[in-house]
Parts: sequence; C-alpha cells; structure tokens
Amino acid sequence: MTLTYPHRFSVAPMMDWTTSECRQFHRLFSRHALLYTEMVTTGALIHGHRDRFLAYTECEHPLALQLGGSDAQDLAKCAKMAEQWGYDEVNLNAGCPSDRVQNGMIGAILMAHGALVRDGLKAMRDAVSLPITLKHRIGIDDFDSYEFLRDFVGITAESGCDTFIVHARKAILSGLSPKENREIPPLDYDRVKQLKADFPHLNIVINGGLKDHEACLALLEAGIDGVMLGREAYQNPLILQSVDPTYYGQLAPLHTQSELASAYLYWVEQHLQQGKALKYAVRHTLGLFQGQPGARRFRRTLSEGMHKPDAGLDLLKQALSEVVLTDAEAPVPA
Repeated sequence: MTLTYPHRFSVAPMMDWTTSECRQFHRLFSRHALLYTEMVTTGALIHGHRDRFLAYTECEHPLALQLGGSDAQDLAKCAKMAEQWGYDEVNLNAGCPSDRVQNGMIGAILMAHGALVRDGLKAMRDAVSLPITLKHRIGIDDFDSYEFLRDFVGITAESGCDTFIVHARKAILSGLSPKENREIPPLDYDRVKQLKADFPHLNIVINGGLKDHEACLALLEAGIDGVMLGREAYQNPLILQSVDPTYYGQLAPLHTQSELASAYLYWVEQHLQQGKALKYAVRHTLGLFQGQPGARRFRRTLSEGMHKPDAGLDLLKQALSEVVLTDAEAPVPA
C-alpha cells in the first residue's frame, strides 16, 4: 500500500475523553492511528500547570497536541512547548462550538476570522519544525456556503499549513449545545470532497458521523486523504482493532479478544502499580465489548465499583468474567 499523507486514520480530540489513559487504551488496538490530546488552551499552558497538560507516555505516539487560542505569539510559544515535549504534530482548533471558548476567541468562532487564523498558523510554523494542522467546520451560523468554506481554507493555507481536518457539519454558535452541534446540523461530505477537488495539493481529512470502516474507505477512495473517528471510536473501541490492517497494511497488535483481555489487564495493572486510581483508566473502557454477550454486565460491574476507594484488579477480572470473548482473528492486511 502506497501512502502519501501518513495519517489515513485518526481518533478525534475530545474534551474530557481523550486523556492520556484513553490514548494508552486505544494504543492496545492500533500502533499507527494518529491520536490527539484534548484541546488545551494557550493560556493554560503559558500560565498554568503545563506538566499536567502536556504529560503523556511514549506508547501514545504518533500523538498530536491540539491547541485552543488565537494570539499568534501565544500559539508560537505553545508550539515550541509541544516540540520540546516530543509531540509529533500541533493542531489548532477552529471547530469547537462551545460558548465557553467563543468569548476567548477560541474554536469555531475563528472561522469568521480567517486572517487571524492564518497569522496564528504561520507563527507556529515559523517557530517549530513540527507539522502544523487545522481542524474546523464546514461553516458557522449563516456563513455556511461552500464559497465561504473555500475562501476560509484558501486564506488560512497562505500560512503554509497543508493539512485541514474538516468536521463535515456547520457549527451553530448560539442556541445549540456542543452535543446538539454534533447531531443537529446536517452532514455534508460532498462539500468536503469538493474542497479536496479545489485544493488537490492540500491534505484533507474528514470527520463527523463516521461509524464504520466501509464508509471511511469509500471516502478515501473518493480522494479524501484521511478519516477521523470520534465518538464511535470511544464508545465502540473494538472498531480500532481493524485499523492497522485496513489503513496501514500492517497486522493488528492483538489478534483475538483473549489476547486483548490479557493486554488490557496488564495495562490496568501497570496503571495501579503507579499509584493511580482504577477509575481513571477504566472509565474509558466501558464500551469495550459493545454489542457482545455480557457487555452490559461488564459495563455495570465496572460502573458500580470503579469509584470505590479499594477498587482494583479483582473488580476488572470480575467484569471480564461476565463477557463471552470471541476469538475470531483480527483482519489481515489486504
């Protein structure tokens, strides 16, 4: 398989979800998927506890840091931090619709300020040698024509940024919650395909509403450079077991669910040995066996017990005993 853009599959950055523990868990399924941090604001890194916000484990690579901010100098400072900490990429968030971040000129509101985004991207590119990428919507509020999207990408690409991750819904900045903004505005994959046709020299990655590999592969075959799954990857993590053979021509790290269960137990044991509470690791794993016999009992056992002070490996073993593991082999590369 010949690859041009290296990250044909990625897991979306999600606030309160894609923590370091979540990313470690996802790495059990795929060695090659690009993973992202939660969005971290420039103010948090410059004025807050940057060690806490930037910490990760080596197994999480390839790993991108997603930044929220708009001040070019602050973005450049934070990009330098990312480079010093060994991140593989820095991504600027121009897609979050939360009213909490709009007031700080962060997230989707930036789509109304293309020149500001361009200047921030250029400042980061000038400051570091890491890839700098942009994640955004197809529009905001009444600015939702294809021409608006095309012009936004055109002006921001003047920065030298060559990778655009497009959530194929517009954002409605007042009247809808972030959750509603993930569900109510209709998806428009054709608009993203047209963007790739008009900017063939750019890497265009598509995000939004993707739930299976068949739909993802169809978009790649249509010319899109990469696909990004968000909540489906989090809520149904077994979908990640097919990522390496499907998108990278490589064998899956774990071939059967028995192997996965053993690796999962070992990973949680290492987490506990570092003095960390069980709940911080396993809260990301509740959807592990979604749709399989015993999955509900697995989820209930963990949900009811993981917050107790003495919760440990025995609770996880008990939860796993509720599941009927299938040992069908993971797919092999085509």
